[in-house]
Amino acid sequence: MRRLYVLLLSVLLLLLVPAPHAQAAENGEWAVYPAAARLGSRPYFFLTADPGSTHTDRVTVANKTAAPLTFRLYGADAYNTDRDGGFAVRTQRERQTGAGAWITPERTRITVPPRSAVTVPYTLTVPADADPGDHPGALVALDERVGAGTRGSVAVGVQRAVAARLYLRVSGPAVPALAVEDVTLDQDRPLVPGTRTSSAVVSYTLHNRGNVTLSPKVALRAEGLFGRTLLARDLAKVPAELLPRQKIRLTERWTGSPQFDWGDVTLTATAKGVRETGAVSFLALPWLAAATLLVGGAAGLSGLRIRRRRAARTAADTYGGT
Repeated sequence: MRRLYVLLLSVLLLLLVPAPHAQAAENGEWAVYPAAARLGSRPYFFLTADPGSTHTDRVTVANKTAAPLTFRLYGADAYNTDRDGGFAVRTQRERQTGAGAWITPERTRITVPPRSAVTVPYTLTVPADADPGDHPGALVALDERVGAGTRGSVAVGVQRAVAARLYLRVSGPAVPALAVEDVTLDQDRPLVPGTRTSSAVVSYTLHNRGNVTLSPKVALRAEGLFGRTLLARDLAKVPAELLPRQKIRLTERWTGSPQFDWGDVTLTATAKGVRETGAVSFLALPWLAAATLLVGGAAGLSGLRIRRRRAARTAADTYGGT
């Protein structure tokens, strides 16, 4: 139970990292933001650096409560979540390989008095062999308090953290690359045509294969027999930022998909400097019609085999009697 508690403690670390339009990283109790700025006026760190260079900056942690709070301060790599592609950062227990490994706060443990703020300098050292392109990360303030929570029927410990994003670009060739992979279509059709509305779920993987962050747009188009347009729309459930070398699995429901048709579903993903497509073919048949065709086809095949065997026996008897 102790091992399970520790494991879930790291898994259930809650990180509040606002979307690009947000003003600051905060959760109502504390906030994390670049120093030398009013709260919210400079919510993120932006930096362009050469391989082998060293840069310094300062991060501020503001306590909005009436009691002192103690935090662990560390750098973390960023990634896209599997759930919806949102921006997230690694926990302190996870291995950092990018910006998170290159950030060194002057102090890793701070206590912030009530309704006040503490500013901590940090150093970012870019390795001489760092790959060019974007290396997103964050400065994280992890609350040392462990709250109670549950996972199913198991009691677990939960820690909360707030992180200020850091957008680092290492000088060198910028190579945008995007792919739409593994497109599938799962159809849900009524047994009897016309008894209810059919639907389908389009699933696909959006893969940033380049070294820069992309803001992708995805358009879905379905065509039936003779090139008829069945569906054409821009998809809304696409992450605002797809980080380098990240890929996410996304789904889109198609309500009112055809019950009887044959065609293709095409997904077109675009971002600055890139345009890629992925497609899947489909055959829509009502289950009753499909079963009838299957049974009829099996019966026809069986009848053909019987006629062939009879013809073969007749031929054998004829030649045998001659």
